[in-house]
Order: sequence, then structure tokens, then C-alpha cells
Amino acid sequence: MSTGNHIYWISHSLIRHFYIELLRGDVEGLNRIPRKGSCILASNHASHFDPPLVGCKIMRQMHFFARKTLWKPGIASWWLNAVETIPVDRDGESDVRALKLTIKALKNNGLLTLFPEGTRSKDGMLQNAKPGIGMIAAKTQSVVVPCRIFNSHKVLSRESKFPNLNISIHLKYGKPLYPSDYDPGKEAGKQRYQMIADSIMRAIGELKLPRQRIL
Repeated sequence: MSTGNHIYWISHSLIRHFYIELLRGDVEGLNRIPRKGSCILASNHASHFDPPLVGCKIMRQMHFFARKTLWKPGIASWWLNAVETIPVDRDGESDVRALKLTIKALKNNGLLTLFPEGTRSKDGMLQNAKPGIGMIAAKTQSVVVPCRIFNSHKVLSRESKFPNLNISIHLKYGKPLYPSDYDPGKEAGKQRYQMIADSIMRAIGELKLPRQRIL
């Protein structure tokens, strides 16, 4: 475990204890997360609980995206910067700065969480992947670990105002995908990024409910 970013690890500890106490469920495959090196953790997305959930048991600092509009004067902006969150301008067609920060984090052997679907699912069903994750994976040639979250939409859906903490959330981390597993290469042309994204999404869809009880 890296201890360089103390604010991140204090936050990580608090979030981890919250999930252990209130959202008991099953998790499998933590040993599949590389301990070092460039890695993309690719997960399905159905709830606001998902970003901290996928990383609360992983003892590596993770990089996340957040809407640029969250950077407002006050403690929120300070905290987002302190834990090295990457701001994204979702209203613009292209966010070059976010892309540069993302590639920089991965090329510095970072661990990045991405949601290939791009937006939360309303009912927990998997959606089609957007090509963005394909572009990032192709440019960085990172290891990709698929992750599937089960039931988070039942705890806090897009329409919910309050969470239902009686629901158990389950996670499963899949077998790491290497560039040779997901990247068809430049000869795939304009479809390359979408093909990579679809390949990663299929790997997420193949993950089944975990059997081993850990939390």
C-alpha cells in the first residue's frame, strides 16, 4: 500500500468502514487487481455508490473522474484535488485536459476506475459501452480488470432520494485483460476504440455473482 497521499488513505479508511458496516455483501477476485503498474478497473454503473464501492477494498490509490461543476469554492474542491480526482467537462464535446490527466496517471503506473457505459443504468441491466474507454486503453496499453457490481441500483437508483441499506451489494473482479486480449490494433481503423470497449463490456457481462463471503 502506498502511503504518499495521506488525505486519500484517511478518506479510504472512512469509506471502507462505512461499506463494511452498512452494505454487507460478497466480493470475489480482489487478488486479481495488480499490485503495481498501469491498470484500468472497468465496472458497470448503476448508482452513486459505485465509485467508492469498487475501490474501498483495494489497497492501491485509485484515480476517479468527477464532474467539473463539483469544483466549487470550499472544502469540496480542496478534497477533490487532495485525492487527485480528475475533473471532466461533461457539457463539452471534448475534454482534452481530462484526457491528458488520465493518460498521465496511467503512464505513471496508476490505477484508474472507469465506467464504460458512461452513465448510470436505471434498472441495473448492462448498457452498451461508449468508445472512450477503448481510446484510453489503446493509448496507454494498460491492463484492464473487469468488475461487476450487483444490486447497487436497488440501494440507490437514479430515481431514489434515499438509500435502502437493507440490500446487500455484491462485487466480482474478473481476470485481467492484457492488450493482446482486447486490442485488435491500428488495422481495425475507426472501429478500434469501439471494438475495445465492446470487448471490455463483454468481460464485465460474463462475471457472475461471487461465491466467497469476505465482507
